[in-house]
Amino acid sequence: MKTHDLITNLTTGLRPVERHAVGRRLALSAMAGMLVATLAVLLTGGMRPDMGPVLDDPVFWLKSAFPATVAVAALVLCGRLSRPGARTGAGWLLLALPLLAVWSASAWLIASAPPALRMQLVLGQTWRVCTFNVVALSLPSFMATFWAMRGLAPTRLTLAGAVAGLLAGAQAVLVYTIYCAEMAPPFWATWYVLGMLLPTAAGAMLGRRLLRW
Repeated sequence: MKTHDLITNLTTGLRPVERHAVGRRLALSAMAGMLVATLAVLLTGGMRPDMGPVLDDPVFWLKSAFPATVAVAALVLCGRLSRPGARTGAGWLLLALPLLAVWSASAWLIASAPPALRMQLVLGQTWRVCTFNVVALSLPSFMATFWAMRGLAPTRLTLAGAVAGLLAGAQAVLVYTIYCAEMAPPFWATWYVLGMLLPTAAGAMLGRRLLRW
């Protein structure tokens, strides 16, 4: 086949991609993953019993804002990493800000607390199960995000997989906040972050295999 004929065959019937197609695909997968994770929480553990009064506590909203902002940043990065050659610079800054904020607040609280209470701030009451619960809740979003990105055009597969895993972990933490009664930032900075990092590591390891075109 001549080069001209090959080019003609490849370009025949091409249609422009709809605007915001990448964003819509990723947003739909994120919503589907969160919906399944939320249903899992409601059907197993349910919401924390003091959910009504705790909605008036600003700390609860800060607790929810932490994974929510990480999830937004990861979603932005997923969209950019799903396009060949797209820049990701500002997305990393957006991701770093909530992590730096919660770590800074945690360091200040631990330094200000009496020595006898410092470990309790980190461990809380549920440190043994928190990370496991978050990782379990991340599975629906993990699968949905990988499905969405596999249908796009990522080229940095390890990095794309890692960010997909981070998105799943952050969404899982956000859902988990309606069940978890821990209110100390040092606890979030340790066990919530670990719950995000494990899906991130899994995504990095699986990205090259599962996101290959």
